[in-house]
Order: sequence, then C-alpha cells, then structure tokens
Amino acid sequence: MAQFVCTNCGEGSAAWIGRCPACGEWNTFKEMREAGEQRSKTVQSFNTTAFSKIKALDKNRTPTGLFELDRVLGGGIVKGEVILLTGEPGVGKSTLLLQSLKNLNTLYISGEESAEQVKERADRLRIDFKSFLFSDTLQVEAIIKGTDELSAKPDVIVIDSVQTIYTKDVDAPPGSVSQLREASARLIRLSKESGIPMIIVGHVTKEGEVAGPKTLEHMVDAVLNFEGEKISNFRVLRAQKNRFGSTDEIGIFEMKGEGLSEVNNPLAFVDEDKELQVPGKALVGVMEGKRPLFFEIQTLASTSFLPMPRRVVKGVDYNKVLLLLAVIDKHLKLNLSKFDIYINVIGGVDVKSPAADLGIVASIISSVKNVPLGSSTVFTGEVGLLGEVRKIYGQERIISEAKRLKFNTPLSSLTVRTVKELFQKII
Repeated sequence: MAQFVCTNCGEGSAAWIGRCPACGEWNTFKEMREAGEQRSKTVQSFNTTAFSKIKALDKNRTPTGLFELDRVLGGGIVKGEVILLTGEPGVGKSTLLLQSLKNLNTLYISGEESAEQVKERADRLRIDFKSFLFSDTLQVEAIIKGTDELSAKPDVIVIDSVQTIYTKDVDAPPGSVSQLREASARLIRLSKESGIPMIIVGHVTKEGEVAGPKTLEHMVDAVLNFEGEKISNFRVLRAQKNRFGSTDEIGIFEMKGEGLSEVNNPLAFVDEDKELQVPGKALVGVMEGKRPLFFEIQTLASTSFLPMPRRVVKGVDYNKVLLLLAVIDKHLKLNLSKFDIYINVIGGVDVKSPAADLGIVASIISSVKNVPLGSSTVFTGEVGLLGEVRKIYGQERIISEAKRLKFNTPLSSLTVRTVKELFQKII
C-alpha cells in the first residue's frame, strides 16, 4: 500500500490529502518509499549479552582547545559522541566550530558554504589548519563510504548542516521531516560504529526550537544551544541535553573582530561604571554550573494611559515577571496597573535561574518608587507566591564571590525573608 507523508510536518496518510490535518499546509502530501521497506522483509536474529560481559564505556575525552566549550561538554568530546549544535543564523556557530577544531583532524562536510567561504573565514580568524578535510558531498551513503575509505581516521566529523543532508532511499527533498529522520539515524549509526565523534549543526525555528522532528534531539548524545543577540558582543553556550556531563554549565564568549574570545570574568555582564546609581538598576548573582555570575537587570516603570498597561520583558521569563508583579501587588499593596513596565537584562543574554527573582522585584520597586539601589548591593534569592524569599542553590558561594568583588551588602534569603522586608530595606 502506498504511503503519503506531509513534507512539512511528517504526518502520514494512506491516501493523498490536499490539506494536511496536522499543520494545515496545502499540497504537501507526497508519496513516499519507506527507507526501512527492505529491512522489514528480513527478520533479524535476536541477540543477548550478559551484562557482566559488557565493556565499560570509554570516557576518555578529547579536549577541543576552547575551555568554555569543554566546560559545557564536561571536559571534552567522548569517543563516538554525537553533538547537535543549534543557534540563530549569524550567531557564530561556524566560527565556534572552526576555532574549537583547529587542533583536531577534522572532516568538515558543508552543504551551506563553499570551500572558499570556509577558507576565507579561517583566514580571517588566523587559523592555520594542518589536518582539515573539506567535502561538499551531501548524500549519506556517499559520506559513509567516503569515511570508510579515508586512509587516516578523523578525530571528529562536522555536518553543517543536517538540513542539507539526504539519503537516496527517501523520496523527499532535503530538510523534510522524513529526510531528517532517516539521514540523522544513519549519521549517528556511522559515528557509533566507527567511534568517531560527530558534531551536527541544526537550524532553529522562529520560536527558538530545533527545526525538524523532536526525535532528532532524543537520538543525539548532547544538544548545545549557542545564543546571543546579534547586536551584542556576548554569546552564551548552553547544554539542553548531555549524556556525558552536566547540563548546568554554560560557556561565555565575546565576539570580536578576530573571532570568539573566552570570558572568565564573573562581572562580564555588569556595566563598567558600577558606581552609577539610578532607579531601576539591580545586580543579581546566580550560579551557572559551578561558578557564580553577576548580571545587571534594568526596569523602567512609566505612567500608562492604556486600559491594559504594557509589559515588555527581555532576558528573563515573561510569565515569571507577571508572577512577581502579582506578588508585589498583593503583598506590598503597590498599584502597578498605572505603570507600563519594561524589564531588560544587559548584555543580550537570558537569565533562567530563579535566583534572579529577588533582583527583579528590587528593580521594579526601585523604578516605581524612583529610589536608586546601592551600587554595592547584590540580590540573590527565589521569591514565592506567598511573598517569601527562599534560599537558592549555591547561595553561600554567590555571597562569598560578591564580597570578594567588593559588593558589601549581598541581600539574600539570609538577610531578607519576605518581600516586605526587602521593601523596607530599599525605601
């Protein structure tokens, strides 16, 4: 029986349909020849292995040379590891790859840039690749055959990007759901069988999610997201998934003319003029993995003439801000319905830790009351719905680091137990 599959979302049907019932697109159903059709005709033998006879996983890691990247990976790349690297177009994914692989024997397979374009970027970054092979072969079967025929096994294989790779066994254009699913499965099998680590570059949708089927994220060993505003020099590398390490660590880079520079300064996202005291400015301390970092949150509360006041949030979770506004309104009796409120994290980065709650509340109160906060004050703590301030992970480490950096009054759940106490200390 023929099978028809939507090339946009992967929805299947036994007959052709004009409009996909799942995604609503028109004329996207195509007749497909399943890649596993021949495999399904042959019954494989069922093999078992005693658990005691299974060899331990070889976790010897290969350092990339970029400490911030190795930090996120857990110390380096593991043999046979498959890494999915995603990020907005133009954020610097290719630059990150070239700088991190300059000391490794690399097979770079590109379907988006020509060899001349990659070479031009390497020259601009002043990288002299001694063992770097480039290929624009995009068919999976040819990639597998060519890798087997290489005289010297590469240290890592890069696929840039997976949306351009295709298999001859699927009658669909590259980038479609069926092609992504089958091509990725074969690439991952190549990495596991050969033991060669593989870095796969993936596109992201306008919502910030990895493009393609969700199974792609389940199939790989690590999912790294490279994020940052194009207008900002700072870039943050986060691990959404990591089978061989923690997902708590982040890598911080600064984009310069000569490429990405690693950032180790915990005050990298704080304004150099720390003594400037203006209403609405608050410094927050959070733990990112094993190190404390400090961010500057700015809030502007202006009189609103709209029936529904505006709430514009950038850098922190929008729904979290709404929750904190409700806590302030309930427990401090501050009428915020008269104000348009704008909140932004300086540096073009996202702060996801609940440790920033206390700083957000402080910056809102400061802006509404037009009272500047002390330049030597750092806020850290989670705020609950009942108005209480809760202790967060690594709080003592944050306070210790804040004192080392000459912030004399760290405010946390150790000194402030409720938002009312915070209000009394600020006003």
